[in-house]
Amino acid sequence: MSLSDPLAAVSGASGARSSRHESFLAYGGFRYLKLAAATAVLSLVIYLVDRPYGGRYGGSWAGYVLGTAGALLILWLTWFGYRKRTYAEDHGRLAARLSAHVYLGLSLIVIATLHTGFHFGWNVHTLAYALMCVVIASGTFGVWCYARYPRLMTENRSNQTMQQMLSRIASLNDELRGRAMPLDDATAGLIGRAVEATGIGGSVWRQISGRYPGCTTAAAIAGMDASSAAAGPEHEEDRRQIRVLLDEKANLLGRIRRDISLKAMMEVWLYFHVPFSFALLAALLAHVVSVFFLW
Repeated sequence: MSLSDPLAAVSGASGARSSRHESFLAYGGFRYLKLAAATAVLSLVIYLVDRPYGGRYGGSWAGYVLGTAGALLILWLTWFGYRKRTYAEDHGRLAARLSAHVYLGLSLIVIATLHTGFHFGWNVHTLAYALMCVVIASGTFGVWCYARYPRLMTENRSNQTMQQMLSRIASLNDELRGRAMPLDDATAGLIGRAVEATGIGGSVWRQISGRYPGCTTAAAIAGMDASSAAAGPEHEEDRRQIRVLLDEKANLLGRIRRDISLKAMMEVWLYFHVPFSFALLAALLAHVVSVFFLW
């Protein structure tokens, strides 16, 4: 539906405010949904009115009208993807353009399908159509992501920003260092590793999955639980305080990792959407050149 990430322009301004992510779909009382539906109906009327000799196909007058409309619409959607950053400060304008982008992009399925006259084959024309469907599908998935995940991120953060959670973890690490000093070497080593190696981020898969099997904080909690029976009473209070601090840190790490996972899920669709959009433009150009200059 575009060459880049128009949905991210809306989410980037405030990833924690889900209402903005959902409002563009209903912008202006579903103004652009109605426009897209009218466009699809008009395309169907044009298709049905035309009765060329030999059957309907892309080279009839209706085929040229629908093909031209579809090509111009693809170019406009691409242009919006390029220009979206200029609308970043005008959220009303951005919401309007984004709503049009989504619904008119979906109307392309009707326009382009009728343009083909339902004739498909192993050629560049069908390739362009298939790429368009992939771009629309990935864009639709992107709409779903940006309507769903920001709300989950807001709930997960519990009115805290990422920076606040990271700052609290730094404070917890300082407290853990001090509390671990009187303990035995084995326990102090566990706490030291939990402080020095805090796993956040990482590979794309790790960010998406949110799983950190080598988490040193979890290892420290497990180690302290396993050695609690053998620990002497002289450090019981220190161990209890360390356990409380580790639990709080583990909770914060879980929320941070989930936040990163949700954000990664919102962005991963672009790895498909953007390259296939470029491929669509190339195939569209090849389609137009082959029709007007090679046939």
